Amino acid sequence: MSQSTTFTILLGGELRMTDRLRAAVSGSRFIAADGGMRHAVALGVEPELWVGDFDSTPADLLAAFPKVPKQPYPAAKAATDGEIAVSEAIDRGATRLILAGAMGGERSDHAIQHLLYGVQLAEKGFDVLLTSGDEEAVPLPPGELMLQLPTGSLFSVLGFSDLTGLFIDNARYPLRDFHLPFGTSRTISNVAEGAVRFSLGSGRAIVLARPYDLSGV
Repeated sequence: MSQSTTFTILLGGELRMTDRLRAAVSGSRFIAADGGMRHAVALGVEPELWVGDFDSTPADLLAAFPKVPKQPYPAAKAATDGEIAVSEAIDRGATRLILAGAMGGERSDHAIQHLLYGVQLAEKGFDVLLTSGDEEAVPLPPGELMLQLPTGSLFSVLGFSDLTGLFIDNARYPLRDFHLPFGTSRTISNVAEGAVRFSLGSGRAIVLARPYDLSGV
């Protein structure tokens, strides 16, 4: 049997164990980035590699995974631990990347950077999911995207540039060939009516969904 080309990168943000999260990471390979290793305990997995400067890793966590190969980096480095972990996954043949623990937590700069990095990875042809368990983010590059969401759950489209030719179907507030100026909020807080179809002509965007938030029902 060939090895999986789906890699889950364990990052240091918030992560709640949900059915969707467990289904997404099932059968994947795992790489931990520094303190993101704590999520391996909750998931019941042992990553094949642990990278980082280990500045946010408590001693008891280090002791809990003595057999996982560690790849240390100095604190004064040119990339985040998460980006280093992703690079290692790509070197191992990753085609799908799940950034678990990519959102929330104490460092909003890291959370925002993860979203931007996810868009960049999608532009390079990778299938990308960012998740905290409660929230999921999927890059929306030019082209089409189908996102399976529970009816009544909330989602937003965040534009990192002007968006043109934006279509949203099977949602409470559909859009047809819409131009979204950069920085405007028209596409915040929509409601899924089942699987939502997106299409984008040009621009950089990401869909941020809350599958367990049914307040839109």
